[in-house]
Amino acid sequence: MIRRRDFLSSVALPFLNVRNARPRPSCIVLRLTGGPSQLDTWDMKPDAPVEIRGPFRPIRTNVPGIEISEIFPRMARHADKYAIVRSVHHTATTHAEAEQLFGMPSGHSVFVGIDWDIHGWKPFSPISSYRNVAGPKFDSAFSSMLEGGLPESTVVVALGEFGRTPRINPDGGRDHWPHCFSILLAGAGIRGGQVYGSSDRIGAEPRDNPVTPSMVIATIRKAMRLPSADDGSAPIKDLLLDL
Repeated sequence: MIRRRDFLSSVALPFLNVRNARPRPSCIVLRLTGGPSQLDTWDMKPDAPVEIRGPFRPIRTNVPGIEISEIFPRMARHADKYAIVRSVHHTATTHAEAEQLFGMPSGHSVFVGIDWDIHGWKPFSPISSYRNVAGPKFDSAFSSMLEGGLPESTVVVALGEFGRTPRINPDGGRDHWPHCFSILLAGAGIRGGQVYGSSDRIGAEPRDNPVTPSMVIATIRKAMRLPSADDGSAPIKDLLLDL
């Protein structure tokens, strides 16, 4: 039995080097340290008040009806290859607690640099870093993987520990928010070109199809054709191709 921590902390498990053998299932986890803001990335609310919607505008993707942030122009051209889940939630309030739910290694450290942790005051990053650094770097890395063609047995998941507060704080940033956020899934067994779940009008709570970390893990395991975990969690069938 593969432990949850061992499963999601692995990156690009090696393939079997045997002629005519079935490739070994792999999972690439893109850990978005600090927790990206759902409202400034993949669940934008352009009709909300300015203190909710933030500084970025939504752009169309190559899938009708799906829009994402302008900080991801290359991703917008490949929306048919990935799924967005906009209703993930949990109750953990610290990085370490949230990492344990997803099986990610703990030990997040605060440092002077750029990540997704946009509290708005030093040493954390400002929202503008999404446009200048974090957004372009992720847009390039994620899109390059999709453009290069993922191996048929590899699943990719991009997620942070939690989301960010709907309302911008007095320092011009957003704080931790575990009650609703977005993640991405692509690759083997994942049905791309769709949005699963939705949030309320300000991105604060799931509006329909709420998703827990255990459901995310169950979905990845199913996509990789691995045995179900022993916690009884069911995968999200709408995200899966017919396997």
